[in-house]
Amino acid sequence: MIELLILYELTKKVLTMYGISKEIHQQFSVLTTPSYGTIKPALVRLEKDSCVKTQKSISSGGRPSVFYSITPRGKEVLSELLLSPLQDNPIQFLTTARIRVSCADVLEKQEQKRLFKLIKIKCESIKYDIKKLIDETSSQYNKKLVFDNLMCEYNNFILLLEGLDRACGS
Repeated sequence: MIELLILYELTKKVLTMYGISKEIHQQFSVLTTPSYGTIKPALVRLEKDSCVKTQKSISSGGRPSVFYSITPRGKEVLSELLLSPLQDNPIQFLTTARIRVSCADVLEKQEQKRLFKLIKIKCESIKYDIKKLIDETSSQYNKKLVFDNLMCEYNNFILLLEGLDRACGS
């Protein structure tokens, strides 16, 4: 997921590692907060895979700075990451799906529609599993409330996806 976020931020402008961290924090802190210890190795991997390129310069204070920019290959990889199969783990699914939907503006309209459809299908599958759990835990009040709340969360997310899909047009 960190590679997706880095590439997404680099589609907007050239950034230093600090700038990437700051932008991710500003844009996605309610969903994820990656550390420098996560960002740095991801940048090394992305550079090795020719997804980003670096330019070294000396700042006005005489300190060396490394600026990262996305390459054409990086843009392709970003699209692939956005449209790749979704995680099966329901705990991670909603966060991952929200991040992908937030970054979907870099995709063409048809790719956006495809992404929204993939996520919606997975949401419906998880909702089915939640419904079964609600039925099985009818005597366990706290657990039932948690699952009911989760069902509402998925219903709301599906409504969001449907609205975004309509906004993409046909």
